[in-house]
Amino acid sequence: MRKAAFIVSFIFVIVSTISAQKKELGYEQIFKKAATDITQALPNIHDWVDDDHYIETKKDDADGKQKLWSVDVRTGKAIIYKNEVPSASTLETPRSSNDDANGERNKTTSPDGKWIAYTKTNNLYAREINTGKEIQLSSDGSDNIYNGYAAWLYYEEILGRASRYKAFWWSPDSKHIAFIHFDETQVPVFPIYNAEGHEGFLEHEHYPKAGDKNPSVKIGITSIDHPTTVWADFNEKDDQYFGLPYWLPDGSALWVQWMPRLQNNLKIYSVNINNGSKKELYDEKQKTWVTLSDNGRITFINDAKQFIIKSDRSGWNHLYLYNSDGSFVNAITQGNYTVTEIVYVDEKTKTIFFKARKENSARFDFYKAGLNGKGLTRLSFGNYSHDVISLSPNGKYFITSYSNISTPTKMALVDTKGKIIREIGDSKGSEFNNYDLAKVELIRVKSSDGLFDLPMTVIYPLHFDPNKKYPVLISVYGGPNAGTVYDRWNNGFLRSQWWAKEGLIQVAMDNRSSGHFGKDGQNYIYRQMGKYEIEDYMDCGKWLRKQFFVDTTRICITGGSFGGYITCMALTYGADVFTHGMAGYSVTDWSLYDTHYTERFMGTPQDNPDGYKMTAPQNYVKNYKGLLRITHGTMDDNVHMQNTIQFINKLEDLNKHFEMMIYPGERHGFRGLKNIQATNESYEFIYNHLLNKQMPDIFWK
Repeated sequence: MRKAAFIVSFIFVIVSTISAQKKELGYEQIFKKAATDITQALPNIHDWVDDDHYIETKKDDADGKQKLWSVDVRTGKAIIYKNEVPSASTLETPRSSNDDANGERNKTTSPDGKWIAYTKTNNLYAREINTGKEIQLSSDGSDNIYNGYAAWLYYEEILGRASRYKAFWWSPDSKHIAFIHFDETQVPVFPIYNAEGHEGFLEHEHYPKAGDKNPSVKIGITSIDHPTTVWADFNEKDDQYFGLPYWLPDGSALWVQWMPRLQNNLKIYSVNINNGSKKELYDEKQKTWVTLSDNGRITFINDAKQFIIKSDRSGWNHLYLYNSDGSFVNAITQGNYTVTEIVYVDEKTKTIFFKARKENSARFDFYKAGLNGKGLTRLSFGNYSHDVISLSPNGKYFITSYSNISTPTKMALVDTKGKIIREIGDSKGSEFNNYDLAKVELIRVKSSDGLFDLPMTVIYPLHFDPNKKYPVLISVYGGPNAGTVYDRWNNGFLRSQWWAKEGLIQVAMDNRSSGHFGKDGQNYIYRQMGKYEIEDYMDCGKWLRKQFFVDTTRICITGGSFGGYITCMALTYGADVFTHGMAGYSVTDWSLYDTHYTERFMGTPQDNPDGYKMTAPQNYVKNYKGLLRITHGTMDDNVHMQNTIQFINKLEDLNKHFEMMIYPGERHGFRGLKNIQATNESYEFIYNHLLNKQMPDIFWK
């Protein structure tokens, strides 16, 4: 042992001597964006001209203007493609002078460019661009009924925030519009208090909490020529959900994703656009849940005579080939890895190009395979995560942006045999090697049941001294299939360098449900969401506590939303492992969150009362013994502040000490001036309780 300690100390002296010869980053460089030249911008490549030329935006040395250039794949020679880079304003949907006065929402141009569809007063409209003629396509919109404008539940959980509440879709031939009709008459209303002014006022939000009544929904199809609605053959009164619909490429039919409220069965129907009749094409059942929110589930090929579907029914997300009548052809991919995205299907050669996390669950790679499931080939290279792939129109070449945790992002042009043609960009700057940067590594920690190697990244303090003990700051999210640990370059690494310089060990870690272990790993949390997650994090925390350089009295965990929930669990359920926590806008009882998300994993409170009780940090407050800082926005319409109020009520009744900060008028997360203040408050917590020193005044100026 003595000899080993001497060797470690000797190596440390050598490393310290080398490090002392390098520059260190300062406050202005880290927080005020002063130049460092540690990294530099990559080429701005965003499209292809053809298989042999890609488009790059760069400055013309002759006049200093940004222009579009066509670059030869093999030689790199560039010629001007367009003299002007299109501005954002030229790409927007045309506006009329009365748009703002009418409150028109989600204006969407038809594929043929002749019409604009939008919602107004919760009804669906279309306007002819050339004449300005407006057609009203629905008429029953009201405060509780919406046509083509999503109920909050669908916006947040099914269609996604990027939809901006849009719930209508043009057919490819511009003849029809499909839309979802929502009736929230029976959905409970949650009051959100706004404290502005003399008396304040209430916002009334239709928000179904777990076990509550959901909106009634149905699918409508209307047309410009005959603006009457054909309703798809579903019973509006059934407790059901609809996913993103798909138009056939020729606009002849609408495919609809359907599932019951229990969310364990996905069906896909082809709906006749003339009479609304439906035909079942696909039926998937799982013992736990099927995720409805869409990520390119269906891909039509061969003039829609066949389709490819993504499914995790095997325990891992894979691709399956079907005929258009719903008959199964074959599995395209299979094995213990996750396919994440289809990039291109070459119908002539019957080859599919896709991204997957196969070689390492913390990395993304690029592959090709035959549609028959044979000939799987990795096209990307090295021990890198290939996060952005741009494939040429016919699949001859691709450009990859790749990195790992210690290598800044590079760009390379590669042929689809896997041969690197040219390195075309490197974000590593001229000063990279002249700065002393913190060491970072990705490790795996065995779960206590021995089933999973949990991924964890560790950023060590600058000038790491093996004879010192350091505080730990752990950042988590923790939600199902929402991992945060990847073997890629952290573009926000500068801020982590500050904390490394201040002597903080920074950790990120993922649990078994994070996506690293496929749907198999996620299935463990069914009807007990939070139990395995916090126990996995406790296993990682216990591993940290065993390291000789860790100060076991200062192990802090932090996160927002689901990460806030995990933090509250860590300071109660996991109080013997974690000593400090910073929790933002946290769920503290799953019965207080929305139906679609919560019930997917938990069922309803009525049929799973023990699961809800077991996973609520409110019920473990008696174990609390560290120090928790809690923050919440008063007008959070996603995770209601009610969660935090009920949680601190338990803390107060049990005479527990904690810190709390309320952000008036803020929603889910903080923005603007409130975000600056909230960030500085978190820094103050780190300095006071982890670093045991005063925070520099410069942060508050």
